[in-house]
Amino acid sequence: MTALTIAKTDDLDRLMRLVADYHGEEGIEQSDDTRRNAILPLLEGSPHGVIYLMGPARAPIGYVVVCFGWSIEFGGMDGFVDEIYVRPAVRGRGIGTEVLHTLPKALAKAGMKAIHLEVGNENPRARKLYEKLGFRAREGYAMMTREL
Repeated sequence: MTALTIAKTDDLDRLMRLVADYHGEEGIEQSDDTRRNAILPLLEGSPHGVIYLMGPARAPIGYVVVCFGWSIEFGGMDGFVDEIYVRPAVRGRGIGTEVLHTLPKALAKAGMKAIHLEVGNENPRARKLYEKLGFRAREGYAMMTREL
């Protein structure tokens, strides 16, 4: 079973490298300062989300970020998997599947009513995996974003 550890401020440098790698793969352009300013509050205990390190805390093999919200429709606290990343060298071993199978169960025990994630239209492999794990596209809905 892959260990999940809540990341703390001591993990910032390790996490910055992982997030930069993920952003590079996804084509997300962001300065290190912006990235650091987005990560640090979560490591300091912000009530808005949590970052889990996958694998050994001293040498993590990935991470997952869950941001918290509130939904009238779902009847309480919900969450959004903002980012999930597994190092390329250890992909294909079921680590992401395991994390997305066990983490929602733990979050449900903590009172979360629903968890959401985003998947690219051009990524049918990920979509198939997420569906296997119980995630469903919402008929008639599309995520829309407005940057502020």
